[in-house]
Amino acid sequence: MVAFKNRYMVMEVFLNPNRDKVGDDSVIITQFNVSKAVKESLLENFGECGLASSLGSFQVKYVNSITNVCIIRVSREEYQKVWSAITMVTNIANCPVVFNLLNLSGSIRACKNAALKCEESKFEQYKLMIGDHFSSADSDRMNSYLDRIKVLEH
Repeated sequence: MVAFKNRYMVMEVFLNPNRDKVGDDSVIITQFNVSKAVKESLLENFGECGLASSLGSFQVKYVNSITNVCIIRVSREEYQKVWSAITMVTNIANCPVVFNLLNLSGSIRACKNAALKCEESKFEQYKLMIGDHFSSADSDRMNSYLDRIKVLEH
């Protein structure tokens, strides 16, 4: 039996910092729109052959819409191509974005540990930013996201 060698990227998505906070219909980061944006970037920058070669094991494994952290799986042979395509993504659903690589790992276990550490620190920042408007529903949502990271497997 042959094991497929993958790379796991923990990415942070920065939404447009210049958007209007009051009346803005800001985009919610989901697995679908992150995957779509990366695939479009692969097609635009590397053509159909580059897209097809990268799609074998490409998968957005996890996305947190509160902290905008995501985990992306890709084959070991194609991770540099996908990484460069991710850096060239300029918008998701017509909202300007920038991706930041937080961790690159060869195993899901190391990726989960890095993502958990990042999520916990970003959630603490989120609670400070929200202040008095923080509710138990927000805490429950975040705990459900943390539980989803803990059960990630190949």
